[in-house]
Amino acid sequence: MKRSGISHATLMLLVCALPLLVFFALALTGVRLDPLWVPVVMILCCLAMFYITAGACGHEPTKRVSEVVPEEPTLPAVEALKADDVFRVHHSRRVGEAVVQEGELLEDPEKTYAVLEKRSENTGVTPLLQEDREGRPLLVWLPKTTDRATGKERGPWLNALLLLLTLVTTTWAGASHAGVDVLQEPGRFVAGLPYSLTLLLILGAHELGHYFAARAHHMRVTLPYFIPVPFGLGTFGAFIQLKSPAGNRRALFDVGVAGPLAGLVFAIPALWIGLRYSSVVAAEGLAGHMHGGIEVGSSALLALIAKFALGDTLNEGHRLLLHPLAFAGWLGLLITALNLLPIGQLDGGHIADAMFGRARSAAIGTAALFALVFLGLFVWSGLLTWALIVYFIAGGKGPPPLNDISRMGTGRVAIGAFAFVLLFLILAPVPHRLYDALGIHCPYL
Repeated sequence: MKRSGISHATLMLLVCALPLLVFFALALTGVRLDPLWVPVVMILCCLAMFYITAGACGHEPTKRVSEVVPEEPTLPAVEALKADDVFRVHHSRRVGEAVVQEGELLEDPEKTYAVLEKRSENTGVTPLLQEDREGRPLLVWLPKTTDRATGKERGPWLNALLLLLTLVTTTWAGASHAGVDVLQEPGRFVAGLPYSLTLLLILGAHELGHYFAARAHHMRVTLPYFIPVPFGLGTFGAFIQLKSPAGNRRALFDVGVAGPLAGLVFAIPALWIGLRYSSVVAAEGLAGHMHGGIEVGSSALLALIAKFALGDTLNEGHRLLLHPLAFAGWLGLLITALNLLPIGQLDGGHIADAMFGRARSAAIGTAALFALVFLGLFVWSGLLTWALIVYFIAGGKGPPPLNDISRMGTGRVAIGAFAFVLLFLILAPVPHRLYDALGIHCPYL
């Protein structure tokens, strides 16, 4: 939907491109900025993007439904659908535009929803099967929406432009990490390509995992939008926009988990291969290095991969000076872990919603946010910034699946458990007692 003739995605481009142009203009004129401006601008950009997209990294805001609904459902109209053979109603009430019916299921949730969906095809209402806080079933009738914007789909030009800009900013960032100033030596831009191409491959695989999973479940979805920034890592990542809700919990789960798993397919090999070109150095040998001095034991999964890739070399020191390929792979792992946090509209939040239900998932999300802050205080201070970004951008829940009482099979539950184990292995540091077993020098002793 467009407002004032400018789409949300176009505003997103302006938010990304404006600081890019300003920073490059200042660099060309020789102006040096205080490093404090970097996190300030990052936070301001994130807040601006959150305001513009209103949760675009997840679902369309539910409040937009009222903008495209011609009239509200009435109790007589809902009662005329005769759903009492699959759902016994104990009490009905109006809540805003919706009719909420409390009762009990008389059939399997899948069969119940199929019957309700069939009977409401030619009516002005859409059924939703939900659960209240006590886990009791609710049947919610919402006005059937009519999306006036479906007549003309936006072409992929904006996605391509954002991808090109992100390629530029990540190449610049990669070259900068390698000690090359592309503005002064434009011919040496290739120094930044190993980092930029690897990182974009990981981010692209992550978002395309979401995209194809959504398409497989017949959900309307956009192509990925990459977010370029002219400092730091060169990007804030990427996102897709879901333009229709998930049909059931299985669809919500598949869309949520497909992205992280697809990203890991490229992130882990990139880290593994890059580590073989990285250096193991003592902490005092990192003086003057802006990045790459990674504590081997700061992540259990990093320690395991590093031990397999480098073997006994790790005994010579306890820090890694990462090759650009390994640095991009490590960022891919970190981005995957942050997305797997079971909070709000993050991928992990969708997975938790599908596995545990929205009420339990909300409690889990609160605990996860506190855990992120704890790790930021005692393990890596950068997680405090991510905790702030996660809270403001993805802290709220998106619309639930149409059938939110459906259950998942044991296969999906096992995959979800595996995803959360990966989250723990990436973010949790190696316990002190395991350093000797891994052959890693412990920096805390």
